Amino acid sequence: MPPFIVMDVMERAKELENEGHSIIHLEVGEPDFDTPAPIREAAQRALMGGETHYTHSLGLLELREAIARHYLARYGVDVSPDQIIVTSGTSPALFLVFEVLLNPGDEVILSDPGYSCYRNVINYVGGVSVPVKVFESDGFRYRASDVRAAITPRTKAIMINSPSNPTGTVLPPADLEAIAALGLPVVSDEIYHGLVYGEKEHSILEFTDLAFVINGFSKLFAMTGWRLGYVIAPPDFIRPMQRLQQNLFICASAFSQRAAIAAFSECAEYTRKMVNTYDRRRRHIIRRLREIGFGVTVEPRGAFYVLANAQHICRDSYKLAFEILEKAHVAVAPGIDFGENAEGYLRFSYANSIENIEEGMRRIEAFIRARG
Repeated sequence: MPPFIVMDVMERAKELENEGHSIIHLEVGEPDFDTPAPIREAAQRALMGGETHYTHSLGLLELREAIARHYLARYGVDVSPDQIIVTSGTSPALFLVFEVLLNPGDEVILSDPGYSCYRNVINYVGGVSVPVKVFESDGFRYRASDVRAAITPRTKAIMINSPSNPTGTVLPPADLEAIAALGLPVVSDEIYHGLVYGEKEHSILEFTDLAFVINGFSKLFAMTGWRLGYVIAPPDFIRPMQRLQQNLFICASAFSQRAAIAAFSECAEYTRKMVNTYDRRRRHIIRRLREIGFGVTVEPRGAFYVLANAQHICRDSYKLAFEILEKAHVAVAPGIDFGENAEGYLRFSYANSIENIEEGMRRIEAFIRARG
């Protein structure tokens, strides 16, 4: 399995910090906000109340019911709590889905660029990732004709991620409807839902029941360290995934699950403020990247990333990212981590303060001038 390069960048950045250097972190997709107080307080109550034991392998019924209510209220889709498995983050959810969906040699269509761990997990379980290029000129959206051309008798699913990592693209309803109309299972990573700016995100479940939805609490609720996610799946797949969960993970932590219930019921004002703050940062970093000379022709409308074209500086994004880290002391993610079609791009995360973002931009601007 290849490395997750952004983690290599972050770990080298930590080494430089340990040597006494000041590093601006624009590489990782981790909210810089604390987990909202109602969630932390609910966890404390659960711990003090003795909720430190195994739960049902599908997850607490109360949490699964809360997830079902959320999807009904936000998207108008009726999901049974029995179609939901609560997992220790979205990464185990991806593993459960692809393990039950794929036999060796089966194919999954996914976008290039796209989140690198998708293809790594697919390949790990014996599947074959089939990249379909998406282009800046199209807003990094699938071309339906390209997806259709990539389908073979071995194709078992189409992977989508909207809002997207690394591009921030939000797929409109027409695109989701066209993908659903192809008649294949759709694996939809909806972890960045709620983090949208001037758009409305849509769940794939609005367009098809033949779908696996991956979601969690890390991004919208600033709960990365809590390791809590979930998968919504067609009923026939729940028992096979549950057996895997029982054997490999048993269950997600009890007190984290109890705390997550509060995320749905008590945190709307917290998340509204976070989203407004991200939007201000988004507009600032886009403006500064353009002033410095990076190509940002399509503004990201969701998540907290900008994929900026840096080919005029260096076509080797791995080399450029580490050069910026070592010389400018700003950590950014190389485009090659997200697929061959992102080579020559850099991904900037704006999950950091405007002050730090501006300092990072100032350092990179000086680095580029000095580099010539």
